[in-house]
Amino acid sequence: MKDTLAPGLKHSFAYKVPATKTVPHLYEESPELQAMPEVFATAFMIGLMEWTCVQLLAPHLDEGEGSVGVHVDVSHTAATPPGLTVTVEAECIEVRGPRAKFRLRAHDGVDEIGAGIHDRFIVAWNRFERGLAPKRDRSLDARPDKSFEEAPA
Repeated sequence: MKDTLAPGLKHSFAYKVPATKTVPHLYEESPELQAMPEVFATAFMIGLMEWTCVQLLAPHLDEGEGSVGVHVDVSHTAATPPGLTVTVEAECIEVRGPRAKFRLRAHDGVDEIGAGIHDRFIVAWNRFERGLAPKRDRSLDARPDKSFEEAPA
């Protein structure tokens, strides 16, 4: 990580919401979600917020580094139909070692739709992958061809 990463850095990112980023598209196998309105899903809003933070961080990382989200505390306060453009504004408010904290705000051109705090941890991808490999191996050994199964009532 470069020493240019510091509190006060800002970045904004605009994204036109397609129908594929609405609630029914989160888990298409879920009848409960299929029955919900086609509005920008909270999970996709959070993903857009993370994407904006990743973009803010990019010029301040060394070769082979990236970041992973480690904490999200945001509200989603207004619905956004497909076709509107959501703009996320991110500000780095703290850097402590490899951890960066961001203040976020999302607006769809009509309403503020979300706001909050997000933390990311800067990692070396090769080290991250080495740490993940044993978990992948254990999960394949434990349940090689099983998907999530609901526990009996």
